[in-house]
Amino acid sequence: MPVYKAPLRDINFCAKELFGTDQIRELPGCEEITDDLFDAVLTEAARFCENELQPINQSGDLEGCHWDNGKVTTPKGFKEAYNKFVEGGWPSLAADPKYGGQGLPDSLQVFTEEMVCAANISFGLYPGLTRGASILLHSHGSDELKDKYLPKMTDGTWGGSMCLTEPHCGTDLGLIRTKAIPQQDGTYKVSGTKIYISSGEHDLTENIIHFVLAKIPDGPKGIKGVSLFLVPKIKVDDAGNLTDENGVSCASIEHKMGIKASATCVMNFEDSEGYLVGELHHGVSNMFVMMNTERLGVGNQGLGVGEAAYQNALAFARDRLQGRSLTGTKYPDKPADPIIVHPDIRRTLLTMKAYNEGNRMLSAWVALQLDKSHRAEDPQVKQDASDLVQLLTPIVKAFFTDCGHEVANHAIQILGGGGYLQDYGVEQFARDARIAQIYEGTNGIQALDFVGRKLPAYTGRYLRQFFHPVLAFIEEHQDSDVLKDYLPLLQKNVARLQQTTSILALKAMGNPDEAGAASVDYLRLFALTVLAYLWAQAVLVATPKKDGEEAAFYQGKLETARFFYTKLLTQTSSLFANIMGGADPLMTINDESFGPF
Repeated sequence: MPVYKAPLRDINFCAKELFGTDQIRELPGCEEITDDLFDAVLTEAARFCENELQPINQSGDLEGCHWDNGKVTTPKGFKEAYNKFVEGGWPSLAADPKYGGQGLPDSLQVFTEEMVCAANISFGLYPGLTRGASILLHSHGSDELKDKYLPKMTDGTWGGSMCLTEPHCGTDLGLIRTKAIPQQDGTYKVSGTKIYISSGEHDLTENIIHFVLAKIPDGPKGIKGVSLFLVPKIKVDDAGNLTDENGVSCASIEHKMGIKASATCVMNFEDSEGYLVGELHHGVSNMFVMMNTERLGVGNQGLGVGEAAYQNALAFARDRLQGRSLTGTKYPDKPADPIIVHPDIRRTLLTMKAYNEGNRMLSAWVALQLDKSHRAEDPQVKQDASDLVQLLTPIVKAFFTDCGHEVANHAIQILGGGGYLQDYGVEQFARDARIAQIYEGTNGIQALDFVGRKLPAYTGRYLRQFFHPVLAFIEEHQDSDVLKDYLPLLQKNVARLQQTTSILALKAMGNPDEAGAASVDYLRLFALTVLAYLWAQAVLVATPKKDGEEAAFYQGKLETARFFYTKLLTQTSSLFANIMGGADPLMTINDESFGPF
């Protein structure tokens, strides 16, 4: 059976030592978020994830969800675990106290989400979708809708879902056919079919609140005619009581490669009573509030699964005896050395460790900016923080999930034949991680969004929120002995990223295919540069403490930073070359030349 231990020590390094929880306490409403409170919440979250969620992860995968006559039953143990999740107050952690939330900072929510995803990604999708739906309703719903639905969504009594994709269209939402017919009482009759709907139907909550994109008759064509509607599975009266079924049904559930304990549904809406959320014809822009929340959450899925995969690979590498070290026996008391002595195993483990810990630092940085964007009193601080979140969201979604799947595959390789078997549970990590690169906008779409929207937004305003602090950091520490082996490489990579950004912007003005052809490589180039900046900060923090009581932890930080800079950051050279190769090698080949012949 797989193992998982919440990485609380590393989370504390990110939250307290790298960025400092004092930055959170300076924000309105967070004055009482002491380190003791921070520790208490995360320790209890770790206990719940380790003892309640992780033990049903593999069994949930083997059993999967069950569909019968429109009803979905989750695997054994899921409903009981969800009830405990609700009893513990976890759905309301960072929610608005006005609707029953605890009002805790997003930073705590993000770290908790990582642990949930690491322990049981399928389980995490149910409350994760509800949280995103609640944020959407809170942002764009009328006071009447918020008062009616948010309290029970906040406490976990009701679930939520996001209904976008249809059988004939995915990313191009302007093609949707779902209709919403206005009624005299101000409601709408919503009819249509949606596919790939996570948490669209299940037995964990007594009601599910669907947020559905649809078009009204005679509205504008394409994406400008799409509106957003709240459609409950079961109708709710003015007193908040459940009344009648609402024409919402689950036609089937998908049989998938992974996340088998998460219900992925085909949903039918037949004259279902719906309520407009926000203004007419602003459905897609409104839905992006939820989509961006979910994209950050999906990034956490990649990080969480990557952490679980690393822990299992590390445990195996320490225990598995195979051959002797190339430089002589390291464990003479054993019949063979554990495989962790071999260079390729160490390379693989360090790759996993460097990505996981680097991404956790980035996750913590984004979470802090989320808190500032929501709570800061200074309008400029709010705007700057929001801009940085906007810039980094596609990186978190795409890079974290690429790394998550890569790390999971590394774990399979380290376990060898055992990694390929269900018995060890590691192959599940690779299957579960794979979907995170696809849903909430494929990683290719994230890359296009990054180069097509984020870079040129407000004449590069988003970009300045990264380049300005990193250049200031380089200037401040130019003469640092601690960073003498790192700062020149960081400076070189930042300069290369600036050069690439300028060249790409100019080329794309003449030919948009240039941006599309470079987008995936550019996003990864940017992500690696961000991690280089964060690893340099980690070196500054760890160096003075490397000979203290936690010498092994801090020495591990320094050694992992050195590995990242010398073995992983070097990817930026080939990424730069790929980008400079331009669009022609991709776009000049005729469609017919792809085959078959």
